[in-house]
Amino acid sequence: MIKDPLGIIAVLLVIEGLVIYAADLPKLRWFFKYVPFMFLIYLLPMVVGTIGLIPPECGPGEKVITPVYGAIVKYCLPACLILLLINVDLRAIFRLGGVAFAVMAAGALGVMVGGPVVLAIFGRWLPPEIQPQMWTGFGALSASWMGGSTNLLAVAKGVETPSAIVGMVIIVDTVIAYGWMSMLMLMAGRQAQFDRWNRSRIGMLEELRRRASADGAREAHPITLRGIVLMFSIAIGGTAVAMWASTKLPEVPQMITAYTWAIILASIFGLILSMTPARRLARFGTSSIGYGLLYFVLAAIGAMANLTHLASVPVLVLAGLVWVLIHGIFLLTAGRLLRAPLALIATASQANIGGVVSAPVVAEVYQTGLAPVALLLGVLGNVLGTYLGLCCAALCRMVSQW
Repeated sequence: MIKDPLGIIAVLLVIEGLVIYAADLPKLRWFFKYVPFMFLIYLLPMVVGTIGLIPPECGPGEKVITPVYGAIVKYCLPACLILLLINVDLRAIFRLGGVAFAVMAAGALGVMVGGPVVLAIFGRWLPPEIQPQMWTGFGALSASWMGGSTNLLAVAKGVETPSAIVGMVIIVDTVIAYGWMSMLMLMAGRQAQFDRWNRSRIGMLEELRRRASADGAREAHPITLRGIVLMFSIAIGGTAVAMWASTKLPEVPQMITAYTWAIILASIFGLILSMTPARRLARFGTSSIGYGLLYFVLAAIGAMANLTHLASVPVLVLAGLVWVLIHGIFLLTAGRLLRAPLALIATASQANIGGVVSAPVVAEVYQTGLAPVALLLGVLGNVLGTYLGLCCAALCRMVSQW
């Protein structure tokens, strides 16, 4: 067993690197079409830890064997949030207009309402030992379904979700999100019938495309040493400031800890930087480095997880299915009231449930040229997902205490 901290870090980085490399191989694209590479980055460290190559987070007596995993999550997660949010173009998002915002908000509201509802229905079927903390897992999952994986990890760490529950949540997230995406793509063949029944305002799609593409693509530049130094200086400095400031803010027992404040402050810091000249660093690859740190955090969380409660996953998958159906009902209701085309409804839904990566894929299946709209809606979810996820976690906590 590798117990040296540098050795453990090396194992996690090797796993991350091999998976990302394999995902780009033409011969394996068929495999990664069905198995998301992010899921493998999480799963393989869990397997490696299970077979004993690297140590678990805790031993039989629940004493921490290695603090490496916790340190990785604690310091790398705020840093990756800062780097990813520097890329946000708030002005472009605001240009999308009221209908797009309203449809996206309806989808997010469906997720926020669905979380407490399914917890109340299915919570009693879960093992008694995890029931008291399951609200944290539902809060983390809601953050993913209103934003993305970054938001899931941020909320999970912010509300101190146990590693075993994080593992189940990630599995459910993967199964439901990709199943929902498949259903949305199948519905594309029925959009003409839906839009006639809904009396949809089809013209708004062209207006949305025009607004989303107003700025055009930004020119990318090669990553330079100067750029790397600036990126890491901003990420590390911002993390340090967020950590320090979080200790000065009041905590809410079992809900908002000092680290929760650190996550919130790091997100705000990244958004503020996106409105300054620091945003120019996005052209030099801040998102690439940010995602690299995010996947490293994901690998560390995978190493902390165990297979103890995986028998509960089918119950959670059923709960997740009911949850996304509630989300769908909210979206269809909003679409009917606003006479929104099915293409916009499906795009907003995937921007919620799937996130910024998969939403453009669904958008293009419906309407050519709609991908920029999907991208901006996905980014909007990334911006708000952490905060909304914490709100949903609070609602789920209230339900769990009844």
